[in-house]
Amino acid sequence: MNRFGFVLAAAMMVTATSSWADQCLDNIKAKGVLLSGNGLMGTKPFIWKNEDGTYQGFEWDIFQEIGKRMGVAKVDYEITEWSTLIPGLKADRWDIILSAMSATQERIKNAGVEFSSPYFLLIDHVIVKKDSAIQSMDDLKGKILGTTMGTNDSLNAHRLVTEGKAGSVLDYNSFGEPFVALQNGQVDAVILDQGTFAGQQEALGNMRTVGEPIYYQPKPEWAEAEGKAHYILGSSAVAVKRECPDLLAAINTALASMEADGTRKAILEKYGMWADYQSKMTK
Repeated sequence: MNRFGFVLAAAMMVTATSSWADQCLDNIKAKGVLLSGNGLMGTKPFIWKNEDGTYQGFEWDIFQEIGKRMGVAKVDYEITEWSTLIPGLKADRWDIILSAMSATQERIKNAGVEFSSPYFLLIDHVIVKKDSAIQSMDDLKGKILGTTMGTNDSLNAHRLVTEGKAGSVLDYNSFGEPFVALQNGQVDAVILDQGTFAGQQEALGNMRTVGEPIYYQPKPEWAEAEGKAHYILGSSAVAVKRECPDLLAAINTALASMEADGTRKAILEKYGMWADYQSKMTK
């Protein structure tokens, strides 16, 4: 199924069939704000805060469009650490997670959340300082990798170690800390996605990538389930509590209309994040 067919089907597939199923969206509209947990604030080009207090970034633009198309008066963030995003969602601290979180079967089945249609495809890079002696993937042997805890990026980093291609991994709580560690010589390379690299490169300007992009791969125990999933692993999507199918349907409808009228592509182009592979996030 192509991306348009899937997005439209997903928007129509989840419908509210009882009074409780309509409650989430109605409650959000009643309070007048759609609140998202955010675990990467300050990470360009995803989302950052300007000196005047306004937000900027392609995820902020997408978030605003979703809220507008859902008929919600305001959208806003609750800033938190990455590891608390799903627990906070399930504890009703926020309504959704729109924070570059990849849809995975593990999160769906074990964490009890559902994901919207994808809005961005993440891939990883090996990132080093420009003056690093690391010139190829072979040079990572025995080296320390920095990444972010609880992410697919971390899985890729640990996989390189398991395969004997790198020495060890240091997992950090935020997306900025691995780059600080790289600058300070605490790690030899960083394994993170193309968007995070673009933002950090804009700020620091002294880094480069090594080798080819690394696509996300499932954990062995989830390989079969991920093989049957509709999305390509690495696709960022909006996470919603399983108890809120009405909210999920409204988000999917908003994303479908953004896809149909070219708004999603225009937003990604605005921030230099559009690439051909962004045209196909589903199988």
